[in-house]
Amino acid sequence: MDQPRNPVPTVDAIIEVAGGIVLIERKFPPPGWALPGGFVEYGETVEAAAVREAKEETGLTVVLTELFGVYSDPRRDPRRHTIAVVFIGTASGTPVGGDDAAEARVFTPTSLPAPLAFDHDQILEDYFTYKRTGRVPRHGF
Repeated sequence: MDQPRNPVPTVDAIIEVAGGIVLIERKFPPPGWALPGGFVEYGETVEAAAVREAKEETGLTVVLTELFGVYSDPRRDPRRHTIAVVFIGTASGTPVGGDDAAEARVFTPTSLPAPLAFDHDQILEDYFTYKRTGRVPRHGF
């Protein structure tokens, strides 16, 4: 019997710090800048995964403040179909790249780097719209 092919759960964290938000430059393909995040481990909640991934990739201890959204376009990750649960959180300190991150830096809406990996350009566009208007744009429904 064939094993079912299911999407893989992932998390991303929009980390708000003094001066902007934290992005990481990926060490491994796909290349580009990204929100800190990664795969949820077996037995782990999505909240714990987001905090763990943020710490591993930025060195920051993140306090999650809200669930921002779920992104599930099958094309969002060129490696496989993933579903990302995206959180907003806060942290203080200076981010330092670690684990899968070659570098971690703070950016503003007008200083975003390129290219952005995955669908993080859409997530960040939605986030900045949310911060301006108080409404989260809805895609696909």
